[in-house]
Amino acid sequence: MRDRLGFVALISRFVDHLPYYRQEAINARSNVHTPRSTLASWSGQAGAALEPLYEAHKRFVVSARVLHADETPVAMLDPGAGKTRRAYVWAYARGAFDAVPGVIYDFCIGRGVRFPIVFLGAAEDGGRSWYGTLVRDEYKAYDSVMSAAPDRVAAGCLAHARRKVDELLRDGGKSAVATEALQQIARIYRVDRELASMTAEDRLRVRRSGTQPLWEALHAWLGLERDRVPDGSATARAIDYSLNHWVTLTHHLLDGEVSIDNNSIENLVRP
Repeated sequence: MRDRLGFVALISRFVDHLPYYRQEAINARSNVHTPRSTLASWSGQAGAALEPLYEAHKRFVVSARVLHADETPVAMLDPGAGKTRRAYVWAYARGAFDAVPGVIYDFCIGRGVRFPIVFLGAAEDGGRSWYGTLVRDEYKAYDSVMSAAPDRVAAGCLAHARRKVDELLRDGGKSAVATEALQQIARIYRVDRELASMTAEDRLRVRRSGTQPLWEALHAWLGLERDRVPDGSATARAIDYSLNHWVTLTHHLLDGEVSIDNNSIENLVRP
């Protein structure tokens, strides 16, 4: 009976997101006494029991040559301060085209670079660090992650570049540059979206013949438009985001196993 109650409590807390005080009240209506301290203790015991499985799953995820990484803020109770503070859940997933998917989450008290470096390892870890291609956004901390160990390659996210342009049209704004940029990006996405079921070799071949010319046209057009807008303007910042990160944004044109964006892991973080 106790094991069954414990299992139900875990599902209620971590799947249905019911806090312990609500579970305590719900159980009391059935004359079942489960103090919050007991519920918390069961969760702690379950977490300890699952830790070997977590470590095995982590080894599986980081064995992939292509990884996606992202982080999202979460509210963490800070009892001593009597309020919540901002913590982060970092997520790491095998490549979007990987035949065997996998994702793992790492709860951290901050967004500092030390957290992904510890998770993925560093050169001084004696060869136990991950290496391969990391698909991520342009958060500066990832620069240190890439340099923490050899044989790491950065790949960018077209969705983030697109958002920078799309921001110019928010709240009914008008921008001929943004409208044209979004149309060109849409053409790139339209071709690349058809390649998901291909092998990495075929995907790379089609990208080089189908989307690389579109990328080259976009780059030339962005350069021309950049010369026409003043430094420091919103349009200049949106264009600079793409031009300054062009090497990482187009890395997928060199590797058929790499996705055009980081949307796959953002979708895994959202729940």
